[in-house]
Amino acid sequence: MGAFSASRLPRVRAVLARLVDTGTVPGAAAVLARRGRVHVESVGHLAHDGPGAGAAMTAESVVRIASMTKPVVAACAMTLVEDGTLRLDDPVGDLLPELAEPRVLVRPDGPLDDTVPAHRPITLRDLLTFTLGTGMVPAEPGTVPIADALDGLGEPALDEWVARLGRLPLVHQPGERWMYDTGADVTGALVARATGRTFGEALRERVLDPLGMADTGFSVPPESRSRFATAYGRGEGTDGRPVVADTPEDGEWSTPPAFEGGGGGLVSTGADFLAFASALLAGGTHEGTRILSRPSVTLMTSDHLTPEQKAVSGFWPGYFATTGWGFGTGIVTRRTEIGPSVGSYGWNGLWGTAWYTDPSEDLVAVLLLQRAHLGSPGTPLRQDFWTAVYQALED
Repeated sequence: MGAFSASRLPRVRAVLARLVDTGTVPGAAAVLARRGRVHVESVGHLAHDGPGAGAAMTAESVVRIASMTKPVVAACAMTLVEDGTLRLDDPVGDLLPELAEPRVLVRPDGPLDDTVPAHRPITLRDLLTFTLGTGMVPAEPGTVPIADALDGLGEPALDEWVARLGRLPLVHQPGERWMYDTGADVTGALVARATGRTFGEALRERVLDPLGMADTGFSVPPESRSRFATAYGRGEGTDGRPVVADTPEDGEWSTPPAFEGGGGGLVSTGADFLAFASALLAGGTHEGTRILSRPSVTLMTSDHLTPEQKAVSGFWPGYFATTGWGFGTGIVTRRTEIGPSVGSYGWNGLWGTAWYTDPSEDLVAVLLLQRAHLGSPGTPLRQDFWTAVYQALED
């Protein structure tokens, strides 16, 4: 049986080429893997200007994967569940006493001192399913006190960050609804406490090194920066080109950070992330190395949200009508367009990266580029890319 249609694969390249030809991004790449075959499409360069303008964008280029960090962190936590260090339903306050006795706002938009006790402790399961009771609160500055307080946490070392978080009330009761992002950062802090290592060290020992993900981490060493793409913001400058948001040589990832963020701090490559995604698709093993059991992968990639949680959660009303949430990853629950099948899982990142694994098609697909929000749900690029990928599948 085939994997990809030779006559239809060029449509994937055409989607990427349009982005480069219009100046939307300087370069883009896609890594597709199916039935033992890996296909890479890459167009353009690492930057519009400077040294990166002469370097090709490839599957080995280093990119900021942002929220695609979340499933990697969840996998690391599950290695600790498997070896008996953590349990999914134990209170995280046993290791993170800063979160042992949370209080909860009476009203989500109310004053920070108007609180009640939490009905129950926060658990690791809550962290992984983003139902711990706190997370991203979209609001105009100065309009919702807890939103301002959460935005003001900053990015200190994880111990200090957890201490600051613990001084704030939860927005909702644990288990009541899905709230994005913060659970992944708390998971990183829990992994660090549980292992007695820094989060980055634990992640490397338990996931990155076993899978050969040498280019994945919280910073980019000098010897790899010639492969590190420049990141661009959503807006454009007077020259019509996107505004530079982060540079390889002196940007945010040029030195090891104090805050090793599980919510979005990693850089990686297409080749590295393919190794991670391939391990999940194969039930927890890659090239003879097992990092997780098949039951753990099944647990990670199943929808854990209840209808009640979905009804009151999401980025917008009705968000969870076609999707769910596993451990650190979105789950497709209803197919509405040419794209991932029901049961597919994956996520996207702030800087335009995106990934899905589709077990029913034996498919992994990773999109690599570096412009803010370009590959977010509902954008034309996201629709065009997944349409191009799926129309190229060969039975």
